[in-house]
Amino acid sequence: MLKKSLHGILDEVECKELVSAFDQIGNIIIVRIPDSLLSKKELIGRTLLREVKVARSVFYQSSAVEGDFRTRKLELVAGEDSTETLYRESGCRFLVDVEKAFFSPRLSTERARIANLVNDGEIILNMFAGVGMFSIMVAKTKRCKVYSIDVNPVASRLCERNIESNKLCGEVISINGDAREIINHTLDDMSDRTLMLLPERSDEFLDVAIRATKNGGILHYYSHIHADKKTDAGRLSEEHFAQISPTRFEILGSKIVRPVGPRFYQTVVDVRILK
Repeated sequence: MLKKSLHGILDEVECKELVSAFDQIGNIIIVRIPDSLLSKKELIGRTLLREVKVARSVFYQSSAVEGDFRTRKLELVAGEDSTETLYRESGCRFLVDVEKAFFSPRLSTERARIANLVNDGEIILNMFAGVGMFSIMVAKTKRCKVYSIDVNPVASRLCERNIESNKLCGEVISINGDAREIINHTLDDMSDRTLMLLPERSDEFLDVAIRATKNGGILHYYSHIHADKKTDAGRLSEEHFAQISPTRFEILGSKIVRPVGPRFYQTVVDVRILK
């Protein structure tokens, strides 16, 4: 859509360089623009604002997601200068801040998968919860208790507001702090199901995730895997987990969650922990 709208405004070479995919989160659009087209960013922003009728703001992502708080730098290129918006998914409402707290609309399929796997009565630990989307979607229809941890205070505050905004069958408890410290002090050996939604640092936290998970509990281990063949990514992620796991386990399955770069994939391995 974007390339079509800019046909005749950008030349043929510029159109080929343009990244046509963008994220729409509520009424905010986030677009990535190659360095060669930065001089045209306002034009690209105005075009998106015109073509996507519900859009209020267009931001250019000027940095990768980085740091302990998993935030990114955004630059307004068109519309209103506000990074907060309301996002809806699977019957739930979420207030998100696309610059100050981690959020990805590209995990919706995985959120639905995890929500369907949970059983009534489970205690769930979401170690890197962001604004609480996985936690709230799980508790929306299941009578469970979810401990929703994030080190970013903005994310934790938004999670609290999102808990209040949704009618839940289960209970979500938002906790602000470092997941390792919180587990070691208060959540040791409590979880029936543990989510490790920090793929770039999962290895670093694997020991404490296993410590939090009961014998026979389920661990959802997310990682970034390089694979020359897409079909090999799941197997390679299983092999990697087997190499680094400090405990006995049973692999229940694995899959690609999403591509994150050329021949790089975010994967998940579902594991039963056997202590």
